[in-house]
Amino acid sequence: MNRENKRKLYEKGYYKTHPCIEAFTCRACGRLVTPGGAGSGHRNHCPNCLTSVHLDVEPGDRAADCGGVMDPIAVWVRKGGEWAVVHRCRRCGTLSSNRVAVDDNPMKLMSIAMRPLCQPPFPLERIEEMTALMGGDGRME
Repeated sequence: MNRENKRKLYEKGYYKTHPCIEAFTCRACGRLVTPGGAGSGHRNHCPNCLTSVHLDVEPGDRAADCGGVMDPIAVWVRKGGEWAVVHRCRRCGTLSSNRVAVDDNPMKLMSIAMRPLCQPPFPLERIEEMTALMGGDGRME
């Protein structure tokens, strides 16, 4: 069933009150993704590569006409300590956030979380100089 038919078949807000029961093939890594194992009634990204598809304007509405692949670009911690993945659409650039599922790839999550520390916006050699400017002794030991 394609996206347009789903939109016609289900009333507004249907996905907010009904669990997802359809499996899908990830458009990035090609794995079959089943709804079970997510830890909630909704599966909105691949647990292997964390990639999603741009389907919603508001969560669950299936109103987006874009349909582009959404790459995981960051993680953040919600109030209460729950992690979420930030996705950016390859086609239109829209940003969205999806909660982390129970069966998500922990190594992929950690690699996304560590990316800013591994690729700082300045040369690592400047840390000593910046520390000295902030009043520290500037030594890296």
